[in-house]
Amino acid sequence: MIDEGPHVMTPANAAGMFIRAEHLSPGQRAWRRFTRNKLAVISLCFIAVLVAIVLLAPWLSPYQPNDVSDAQFEKPNAQHWFGTDVNGRDLLARTLAGARVSLLVGAVGTGVSLIIGVLWGSIAGYTGGRTDEFMMRFVDILYALPSIIFVIVLITSLEDIVKKFAGTTAFGVSVRLLFLFVGLGAVSWLTMARIVRGQVLSLRERPFVMASRSLGATHARVIFQHILPNTLGVIIVYLTLTVPSVILYESFLSYLGLGIQPPMASWGSLLAEGARQINPVRIYWWLLVFPCVTLVVTLLALNFIGDG
Repeated sequence: MIDEGPHVMTPANAAGMFIRAEHLSPGQRAWRRFTRNKLAVISLCFIAVLVAIVLLAPWLSPYQPNDVSDAQFEKPNAQHWFGTDVNGRDLLARTLAGARVSLLVGAVGTGVSLIIGVLWGSIAGYTGGRTDEFMMRFVDILYALPSIIFVIVLITSLEDIVKKFAGTTAFGVSVRLLFLFVGLGAVSWLTMARIVRGQVLSLRERPFVMASRSLGATHARVIFQHILPNTLGVIIVYLTLTVPSVILYESFLSYLGLGIQPPMASWGSLLAEGARQINPVRIYWWLLVFPCVTLVVTLLALNFIGDG
């Protein structure tokens, strides 16, 4: 008689010797990997808190960003945590208002980049041949142009048209913001198109794509239902890196006086206002430090999220 000890495999103990692998979708795997990066999680929490404060600021703050007072150039104190500017306006309220504008510009500009880049790259990669060559050579030409100069030329050339037909009314301000969104998005989609094209080229000959085509699926259905969902991970990662670059573009343009115009505030326009107050006699350091620190910390947090 054979002794069936624990070292002998039997149907009774075989089940316990195998561990069923946990099935996770690509999104679940990405989220698990993200949560293991503590710096990325902290950055995400910071951005979430910042967005909540920015949205609730009009109801939480006792000061409005454009309220003028006699308390000019006050240092940070209990009443004005970030101090006041040349017109006695509360700098904390203006910094939060600037955050609202800068984050909106970053989100909308990134959205424009996403739509154009994904469509351009997916069509070029899926069709291939001469169409792909023509579309990507066009991208190469745009790459050769200095992007910031292109945006400056676009905005300045359209500025006179906006002033002529819309003036300085609220509608005119909205149109200028729209041109700013479009201009920033127009220079941010090139890398997105290249990334999506590369992903589509690697996926279009996969068995599941060929099976879908053999079953009569249209080209649009193959792209949007089978190929693009498998590129979402790469697209999302690049989007988190596009947002800070668009915000930085906007801040630079506003610093030059070509972006957000007074009395509206953005981080770039606040830095420009603070820089104008620098003189050999006295430096109002808080006008530069607080907007600059807020901008830098936000950009770092967004980059850490992308790295996660």
